[in-house]
Amino acid sequence: MNKAVITVIGKDTVGIIAKVSNLLFENNINILDISQTIMQDLFTMIMLVDIKDVQVGDLQEKLDVISKEMNLSIRVQNEEIFNSMHRI
Repeated sequence: MNKAVITVIGKDTVGIIAKVSNLLFENNINILDISQTIMQDLFTMIMLVDIKDVQVGDLQEKLDVISKEMNLSIRVQNEEIFNSMHRI
């Protein structure tokens, strides 16, 4: 299984989860774990996804469309890279 971590940060607005999860569905990407919270009016979400059929760069390009449309910061990283960058 090839896993990636998707982070979404931005002003809380209607439809963020729907837009991101629909894009994942359309690209046959399974959500393995998800955490989301709202701090005052700041929306944050972290998703662990199975990207067996998609390249990280291709997925990032598709998410960039949503990012620009909704004024969000959306990043995708391979799980191994994410873990090594955030290891204490």
